[in-house]
Amino acid sequence: MIKEIDLDTLNYLEDSFLVSKGIKEEIKNNPFAKVLIYVESKKVIGYLYYSDIYDRIEINNFEVLKDFRRQKIGSSLLEKLISKDKNITLEVKEDNIAAINIYKKYGFEQVAIREKYYKDKDGILMERKCLVKS
Repeated sequence: MIKEIDLDTLNYLEDSFLVSKGIKEEIKNNPFAKVLIYVESKKVIGYLYYSDIYDRIEINNFEVLKDFRRQKIGSSLLEKLISKDKNITLEVKEDNIAAINIYKKYGFEQVAIREKYYKDKDGILMERKCLVKS
């Protein structure tokens, strides 16, 4: 089941080892923060943290527990986000081929390289343009 949580229900993530303390603090301090969570048997097994900034969305962090990967959970979270019909951007580590492939599957395109964005690795800036015109 996918749920969108707000800051008042952030405690849903408090017991999840999936989300680091640093990410939790970032979410609490980000006025544009939104989080989609995938819950199974009352346990958060995947989440997508993003910023909904007026006319666009930026994916900040996206993860599924290792034992639950390749079960379309990430796809479900991404599809829910895409349904918001806004332009979406993200950065992904250049060697994260699995993530790059899922983003490409959903229409994201590489628009720039951010050198050393991940300390020793470049980041690829990807964007998915909204298909709905206002």
